[in-house]
Amino acid sequence: MSRRSPRHANLTALLLGILLLAPAPGPLAESEASNSATLRAAKVAKVVHGILGYTRWPQQPATVRLCIIAPTEYADLLWQEHALEAPLPVETTRLLVDSPRLESDCEAVYLGVLPDEQRQALYARLLGRPILSISETTSECSEGSLFCLGIADEHVAFRVNLDSVARSGLRIHPNVLQLARRSGAQP
Repeated sequence: MSRRSPRHANLTALLLGILLLAPAPGPLAESEASNSATLRAAKVAKVVHGILGYTRWPQQPATVRLCIIAPTEYADLLWQEHALEAPLPVETTRLLVDSPRLESDCEAVYLGVLPDEQRQALYARLLGRPILSISETTSECSEGSLFCLGIADEHVAFRVNLDSVARSGLRIHPNVLQLARRSGAQP
């Protein structure tokens, strides 16, 4: 009988949790809609922290500094600790898109809604740097974000831009890349 490491068990739980999330059937009442929005935010936080947990930087930080940029819809719970999904502590802060601290103070960025020009300038700044980028929308994966979330109802999926991953110098666990291929960010 083989013994699985806690890290393998956490990855398995993350993978199963993401794949098995299905929208609730039937119409939602107002209180259920509010609970549904909170549930979506919790699932987004779980996915984001899971991705962070299975990423390796060239210089592995003791604490992953996650910077939230631009208005976001689902970032509210990213400030909470998610010990099961991210084995390293995560310190979350909000920065302006043009902040000079971006390159020095962030191992990861979570992107909300940005005008095209600002988004393209941001991706140009991140190009070739070991900074993990996760976008709230799937359309940005073709533009330079490493991971893009697909969020609908109570389902959160994600896509990965392998070209951006290769240029970043980051190492992403192969199982997470396989999950991205299977989920296709099409909730």
